[in-house]
Amino acid sequence: MLSTIIHSRKLKTLINVIAFILIVVAIGFSISFGAVDIEIKTVWQALFNFDSTITQHLVIQEHRLPRAISAALVGAFLAVSGALMQGMTRNPLASPSIMGVTDGAAFALVIALAFSPTVTGAGSTIASFIGAGIAVVIVFVIGTLSTGGLTPVKLALAGVAIGTMLRSISSMISLHFQLEKEMGFWLAGGLSGTDWDAVYILLISGLVGLILALSISKSITTLSLGDDVATGLGQNNFLIKFLSILAVLILTGAAVSIAGAVGFVGLIVPHIARFVMGTDYRWIIPSSAIFGALLLVLSDVASRMVNAPFETPVGAITSIIGVPFFLYLARKSGGTK
Repeated sequence: MLSTIIHSRKLKTLINVIAFILIVVAIGFSISFGAVDIEIKTVWQALFNFDSTITQHLVIQEHRLPRAISAALVGAFLAVSGALMQGMTRNPLASPSIMGVTDGAAFALVIALAFSPTVTGAGSTIASFIGAGIAVVIVFVIGTLSTGGLTPVKLALAGVAIGTMLRSISSMISLHFQLEKEMGFWLAGGLSGTDWDAVYILLISGLVGLILALSISKSITTLSLGDDVATGLGQNNFLIKFLSILAVLILTGAAVSIAGAVGFVGLIVPHIARFVMGTDYRWIIPSSAIFGALLLVLSDVASRMVNAPFETPVGAITSIIGVPFFLYLARKSGGTK
């Protein structure tokens, strides 16, 4: 039995290591590919022997490298958020959007653009983050104050209701102030405008959010067995749900503030991680981060290849992958009731 467990851990570790190596390779390819393809040799020189007088080196250092790193971090954050949501709600169709995070960020962003058209990129990011936080707080309060307390179904219903309301208000404001173009690009999801400031925001948020997610991973495993079972084992379910929601807020809020509404990463990746790693969230969460990073880096590369030299929103690429997967899960879940 012990040898089987050790072998399983070694295999899981090996899979994660291979996936991480693939991320590095994908980032290298992402840096090389663009409006003008750059040779791997030049990429290597730009990274380890930077020369500010060479245009290609500047393009790599100031545009393509931060974009590739941002794609990896955004993918990791959305995937971990999805894993937490699915574990906490015991709902295979749960994803960060169920908390209204994306709609809250869009709501705050459209207000910032409407009343301060000259708002900077950092200002837009801060506004999006605040909006995401407000949406999560409202959903959490409504779910907690309802009769019977915070249950998975009430959490999902509150998230959908608040998200729909915020989306409707955002649309009205966007139409009134003629912000359809700006909001359309944001809602489609994309990484073309990312820079090192975006990377720093993601790194700081990720440091807090991922540590929090990993620290409660064992408790999420217990919670995924059901509230009654977790309570019987002496676990404070309210505290774990609160910390889980906080981690989702930090990770998803940072991700959508930088990349916009990139859908389905938080839905697809946790299922892949659970299929490969089993039911222990101490493995699912870090694996989701690795697999999510790989998926979004590759999706970002694909977004530049589909209609080159023009870019396709990366959210469209993830949707093409995610919609069939969502329908499969919906059909499978419906069939098991």
